[in-house]
Amino acid sequence: MTRMSALLPLGLFVAITASAPAAAQSHHDSSAPIDFGAQHMQLDDRANRVLLSGNVKIVQGEMTLVAARMTVSYTGEIVNGSPQVSRLDASGGVTVTRTDQSANGQYAVYDLNRRVITMLGGVTLRQGPNVIQGARLSINLDTGRATIDGSGVGGSTTAGPATGVQNSGGRVTGRFSVPKRQGEQ
Repeated sequence: MTRMSALLPLGLFVAITASAPAAAQSHHDSSAPIDFGAQHMQLDDRANRVLLSGNVKIVQGEMTLVAARMTVSYTGEIVNGSPQVSRLDASGGVTVTRTDQSANGQYAVYDLNRRVITMLGGVTLRQGPNVIQGARLSINLDTGRATIDGSGVGGSTTAGPATGVQNSGGRVTGRFSVPKRQGEQ
């Protein structure tokens, strides 16, 4: 594996790293139970959905998703006494984390049936000192392949002064850390 080709699955997203071993590229278990917490919950049983709002936190396996609001869509099928969740739509300062990786954006859609996660709106991916920014991120949880685009929702965003990373004009931008080589100080 080359250093620049290591796109690691985050379960919900992929962050770029220059030195992660292939063993770190584990797949997310989308069949794991989904635990949630929120300040408010509204059940719309006729539409097969639950609306969560106020510091919403979803945990599935090693992945955590935090947002201001979330819609949980489920099928009419009941398995082991529970409806089957098919999709999560999150909005309002969405953050997805798993171990040492994180992604931020304004919106996220987690399609459990297709095992695809899409984030929109000034997306920032981080793993350690590595930072990538773009407008749209799509992750295939089966293959671990991620694609980030600079066009679409997101417009012009600027990371904090610590990263020096900017996203403008429909470009994907970022910074990769480079490990010190033997003999360097």
